[in-house]
Amino acid sequence: MDFDDTADLAEFRAEVREFLDQHATLRRGDDSDWSRHGASTDEEVAAEYRFRCREWQALMFREGWAGITWPVAFGGRGGTPAQQVVFNQELARYDATSGFITAAQALVGPTLMRHGTPDQQARYLGPLLSGEEWWCQLFSEPGAGSDLASLSTRAERSPATGSGGRGEWIVNGQKVWTSNAQFADFGILVARTDPNVPKHEGLTFFIVDMQSPGIEIRPLIQAQGVAHFNEVFLTDVRIPADHVVGDVGDGWRVARTTLRSESSMISGAGQATPFGAVLELARRRGVTSDAVIRQRLAGVYADELVLRWMGWRTQTAVMQGRHDLALHGSLLKNFFTRAFQRRVGLALDIEGPEGMLWADAEGDGFWQYQFINQFASRIGGGTDEVHRNNLGEQALGLPREPSTDREVPWSATTRA
Repeated sequence: MDFDDTADLAEFRAEVREFLDQHATLRRGDDSDWSRHGASTDEEVAAEYRFRCREWQALMFREGWAGITWPVAFGGRGGTPAQQVVFNQELARYDATSGFITAAQALVGPTLMRHGTPDQQARYLGPLLSGEEWWCQLFSEPGAGSDLASLSTRAERSPATGSGGRGEWIVNGQKVWTSNAQFADFGILVARTDPNVPKHEGLTFFIVDMQSPGIEIRPLIQAQGVAHFNEVFLTDVRIPADHVVGDVGDGWRVARTTLRSESSMISGAGQATPFGAVLELARRRGVTSDAVIRQRLAGVYADELVLRWMGWRTQTAVMQGRHDLALHGSLLKNFFTRAFQRRVGLALDIEGPEGMLWADAEGDGFWQYQFINQFASRIGGGTDEVHRNNLGEQALGLPREPSTDREVPWSATTRA
C-alpha cells in the first residue's frame, strides 16, 4: 500500500495544517487536552466539552472546513474522500474535536441528501453542518436490535387534519441505545406504518422534533458512570406528514443509507485515542525501550495505517453509490473494533499495576474508560457478528442466515 500523498493531497495537507495551526494547539496526550473529556463523568466538565465541540464545529463551518465531502450545493466543500481522510489525520494531532456532532452529520447528512425533499434539505442540512442543531438516531428497540426490521414502534395517520392542513402521523413505541438523545434537537426515526406486509416493507422514515410533547428520555448509566445512551419513549407523538423522508413504506431503503454511513462513522471514531496518544503514554512511563512494548506499538501504528487506507476506500464507495464496495464498511467496522481493543489494551498494560485502578489512574481513569467503551463500539451500529454475516453473504456469496419470517406479514410473526 502506498501511503504517500499525491502532489495535490500534499498541497491540501499543508493548507489543513495552516488552518489548524491558526485555530488549535497540538495535543499533549494527557488530561490537559479538552478534546478527550467526552468521557468525563463530571457533568460540569462534560458540559464544557459539549460547548467547545459546538464552538469548534461553528468555526470550521465559518472557515469553510465543514463537510469536506459534502456537495457545495448543500454547504460543503465539494472535496474528495481522500481529502477528508487527510483532514481527519491532521485533526487527530490537535486538541480540537466536534465530538458527537460529527457522528450525527455522518448519519443524517447522506440520508437527507439522497432521500430528502428540497424543502427538508434546505431546512435541516445547514444547521446540521454548522453544529447549530444536534441530532440523534431513533432506530434500535428492546426487541429489535440486530434484527432492526422487526421493530414495533407504530406510526398511524391522524384521523384529524393537523395544523396547516398538512396531515400528521401519531407515533407510539420505545427506542433504546439512543446516543445523546438528551441533547438532541431532532431525531431520525424509523417506525412501522403497515403491519400487514413483511417486516422490511412496512416501515417509514421520519424526522422528529425531540421537543415534541409525548417524548420522554431516560438516560442509561453505563459501566463507566456516564449516560451516553438513552431509552426514548414516544406516546402519541405527532409528526407532520411533511417530515416523512422518502416514500411512506420505503423506510427500510432510506434507513440502509443511514446504516451504511453508520458503520463507517463508528470506524472513524476514537479520535481521543489515536496511536500518538498511546505513544505519548509510553514515553511518559519510560517503556519505549522495552522490546515487547515496541513490538506492540508497531502493531498499533500498522493498524492505524490500514484503517486509513480502508476508510479511504469505504468513503469513496459510499460517495459513488457503489454499494458492492460499500461492504467495505462492514470490513472496516470489524477491523476498527479489533484495532481499538488492541490499542486501549496496550495502554492499560503500559500503565502496569495502575491499569487496574479507576479514578486514581492517570487522567482520572481515561484509559480505563476507553477500555470498557470498546464494547459499545463492538455492539453499536450492528454487532461484529452482524457485519461478519454481511460480508459472508454479500461479499463471499455464502448462504443467507436461516429466516422464517422474511416473507411473512409482520403482524403474523412471533415476537418476544
